[in-house]
Amino acid sequence: MENHIDTLIIGAGLSGLTVAHFLKKYQPGATISILEKSSSPGGAIRSFHQDGYLAEWGAHGFLDNVEASRELLVDTGLDREVQKAPLDDFVRYICLNGKLNLIPQNPKKIIRSNLVSLPAKLRVLADLWKKPRPEEQTVADWAAYRFGASLLPFVDAVLTGTYAGDLNRLSIDAVFPGIRGLELEKGSVILGLLQKKKATKEKEPTAPKRKLPAMISFPQGMGRLPEVLASGKNLLCSVAVKSIHKNETGWEVRTAQQSFRADSLVLALSVNQSLSLLRNATGLAEEQPPMDSIAEARIVTVAMGFGKTADIPFGFGYLAPEQEKRFALGALFSTHMFPGRAPKGHMLLEALVGGRRHPEKLRLDDDALVRETYADLKQLIHLPDPPVFTRVLRPDHGIPQLEIGYPGLLAWRNRLVENNGGLYVCGFGWEGIGINDMTKSAQQVAAGIAAGIAAKGETEVKGVYF
Repeated sequence: MENHIDTLIIGAGLSGLTVAHFLKKYQPGATISILEKSSSPGGAIRSFHQDGYLAEWGAHGFLDNVEASRELLVDTGLDREVQKAPLDDFVRYICLNGKLNLIPQNPKKIIRSNLVSLPAKLRVLADLWKKPRPEEQTVADWAAYRFGASLLPFVDAVLTGTYAGDLNRLSIDAVFPGIRGLELEKGSVILGLLQKKKATKEKEPTAPKRKLPAMISFPQGMGRLPEVLASGKNLLCSVAVKSIHKNETGWEVRTAQQSFRADSLVLALSVNQSLSLLRNATGLAEEQPPMDSIAEARIVTVAMGFGKTADIPFGFGYLAPEQEKRFALGALFSTHMFPGRAPKGHMLLEALVGGRRHPEKLRLDDDALVRETYADLKQLIHLPDPPVFTRVLRPDHGIPQLEIGYPGLLAWRNRLVENNGGLYVCGFGWEGIGINDMTKSAQQVAAGIAAGIAAKGETEVKGVYF
């Protein structure tokens, strides 16, 4: 059986569902189908519920400072359900010298704090005259060159919390393209930020001082987001794509059950899943990708519930740079962030273990992971009694690592899309790994497809009347 549709989306994670949402908004008459290999939508976003505890298999939330995500919430009515943890009210901690240290909420306050020595603070100013090095660099090499090695533990903590990655492998051009662009354009990150701030102030001289954004989740957990987005969609689950072929009229996609013909094809998958399909696709006007795959970091979440004797400091949680040699990468103070994460009178901690540098820890059984994690955390947090609840969550999805060479892969993706009309490639790892990264990219894809449908409609009308 063969089905012809306007747009076929492969992948029902956040990216694929968001493309479908915005495309239907922009072109209500468009026919859209979504194919998903697994038995349910959501991809890496999934929530865990047991015995009154609520934990996350993947993302724990996202910031409310990106317009695409805000629009998505309003469109779906989820803006009326959100739980918010404002960064102005909540704090973060970093583990340094075997204890938790409060991190100020902006770089200026970090420099003023006692966390950084006076010589290290003065070294940061060298950014003002250090000439940019144009070649691709690791984050570690770049940060040490511009600001000094003393700041590397803080940079390491940031990348641990986002990528579970290794700053000696991650590419500055891929991970922080905005900051890298400022450096290359202005010759200095500090100078670029000051000029950007001045331009904003001149443009909006009477604008009130902007507050820090808030972290967003939902009472039912992050799984609520794909659940709502999937509602009402033409979604086929447990359907694996076997082949992709481009011909003169569009795209042909075959599964074990049937074939689909579409004017537009969206691969809304993680980087490695996309590369696997594209390597075997036929009819494409582009060379093979510069790499077969990219590295992924895998982590486990050790969810632990504690009773009233636990004294967990207020805030989002903490992160531990590699130099601290801790067992866990860090932990989220889930009950502080969002209400309803644990039964009354109890607290939930979600510790993260593994990552790019320590895949060997994932080979431990659940009992060993709980035992080692509790031993690690009780050295940093007052946890006199063992957890009354434990669960080890082992996600199927790895976190794409944007390491050296990734910018070349992204450039190849852009050429591929440009040279093969009707093809769109987005998803986990293509423009970043955050929820806001993916919703923004998916909205742009939807706008591009909608513009193509509109242009095609105008051409057909002209053909009829002229």
